Amino acid sequence: MQLTFADWTVVALYFAFMLGIGIYYKSRAASSFEEYFLSGRNVPWWLAGTSMVATTFAADTPLAVTGMVAANGIAGNWLWWCFVASGMMTVFFYARLWRRSGVSTDIEFAEIRYSGKPAAFLRGFRAIYLGVPINCIILGWVNKAMVDILSLILGVNDLTALMIVIAMIAITSFISTLSGLWGVLVTDVVQFVLKMGMVIVLAVYAVNAVGGIESMKTQLAAIDVQRGGSGSVMNFVPDLDSTWMPLITFLVYISLNWWATWYPGAEPGGGGYIAQRMLSARDEKHSLLATLWFNVAHYAVRPWPWILVGLVSMIMFPGLERPETGYIRVMIATLPPSLRGLMVAGFAAAYMSTIATQLNWGASYLVNDFYRRFLKPNGTQEHYVNASKIATILLTIISAIVTFYLDSIATAWKYLLVTGAGTGGVLLLRWYWWRINAWSEVSAMAVALVTSLTLQIGFGYNSDKPVDFAWLMIITVAVTTVSWLVVTFITGPEPESTLVAFYRRTRPSAGGWGPIAKLATDVKPAGGGLSNLVCWMGGCMLIYGTLFGVGKLILHETVPGLELLAVGVAGLGIIYRDLSRRGWSAVVD
Repeated sequence: MQLTFADWTVVALYFAFMLGIGIYYKSRAASSFEEYFLSGRNVPWWLAGTSMVATTFAADTPLAVTGMVAANGIAGNWLWWCFVASGMMTVFFYARLWRRSGVSTDIEFAEIRYSGKPAAFLRGFRAIYLGVPINCIILGWVNKAMVDILSLILGVNDLTALMIVIAMIAITSFISTLSGLWGVLVTDVVQFVLKMGMVIVLAVYAVNAVGGIESMKTQLAAIDVQRGGSGSVMNFVPDLDSTWMPLITFLVYISLNWWATWYPGAEPGGGGYIAQRMLSARDEKHSLLATLWFNVAHYAVRPWPWILVGLVSMIMFPGLERPETGYIRVMIATLPPSLRGLMVAGFAAAYMSTIATQLNWGASYLVNDFYRRFLKPNGTQEHYVNASKIATILLTIISAIVTFYLDSIATAWKYLLVTGAGTGGVLLLRWYWWRINAWSEVSAMAVALVTSLTLQIGFGYNSDKPVDFAWLMIITVAVTTVSWLVVTFITGPEPESTLVAFYRRTRPSAGGWGPIAKLATDVKPAGGGLSNLVCWMGGCMLIYGTLFGVGKLILHETVPGLELLAVGVAGLGIIYRDLSRRGWSAVVD
């Protein structure tokens, strides 16, 4: 694809604008550690929530969705749509607790909930493990995707594309280092508007290129016949007799995977950069609304432009060896020259928003939860801000190196992710059950790792095979859950002083804190367990009703589309009625 001088001018103006935002927030970010990583805990809900959405909209996300659609039709997106229930649980059961906790990172949580050496181990280990290897592999993956995108768009070899990506990393790192979280948040909003606008424009041009919606549906029906088998690529729910999503696998996704598995960016109960945004919100109300807006935008607003382009790619470029590249090929084939510069800027925005966040929260782990906690506990605010800048640069360098060797560590990465199976239960219950201790978490991590690797390496279970994946999940979750429960009961509880302090600080529902609640009778627990459950159900109705309703309307199926949208509106009504009935004073205080 040839870019004109005007295209390059648009791209240059975009980068100049991003740098301007970084410079503008320089002095504010440098004033304190809390300003640098949490924006002074004064972020409004719409800014925090939009930043979450922008971060999860990486450069490779539209390509990943295109690959899912090309392989398994619209229903292929259930690989990530199943996490709606987890997202809604974070909104109504955990967002306010995170903000109330007052920690600087989700890893710091270990030492307000637990005590002693096990708590210190949890905090230190996770700071290094999540902050460096896991974080840098994610960064490397995003870098690699951007290399592939630029190779296709610019028609250059991988080495040249990598040099361009390294330059983009340097710019992003400079902005993140300079401006802290404020700069990341504000640039995220600009980037989200730009990239969302461009993917919508591309979807319109792509559908028009194949003759419109009705023509697209006709051509896809012909592809269904060619592919054989049962089910259509247009179905919203997978055919449960299919090889890619048999019944047992689908049941695991919708009943087990969403709460039992730890995955970066989808941690049960919230974690990582999602927790960082909740912690940076102005108050508990803004924390809840930010997370609610994130989930609505993430699941119900964004997918359809990507899905439409994925469907068009099946028509225009059938049989691609790498189906995910169909997204870029459709862009090159259908987008007019006048919009190409904006589309390149859109991809740059998607890339930079993810990179900036990963660098910022990764550095917060290294500085807050390792360096300040274990190496230099009595430094000045200026010292920690400078250390944070050094940590950001260090992560930038490591992630660039990882990009070179990404293919050779892909297998290890696959093993690492599956080892998170089974740890979700303890991550969820640690807020609501006083008896859980540090050994509960340590044992869950250890048993999940051993069980998962034994099943994969020793017994040959392959997580890429749907049935194997299902049994891998079922067995690992069962063994891990039983193990950490046994460990919990054979080890002593945390000291009363630690538990009472945590209870006073976070005020969880008293139901699982009976013995501790009796020691802190002056504390009014937040309660609202049943109301939170009702809101959770309403949230799931809101997301799925809106997601599928909008999809049906786009595909010219008006009546079912309106019916599904009515379900979504009903879900929103349930949430609004419940929160209004309780009043925000009850929600926040």
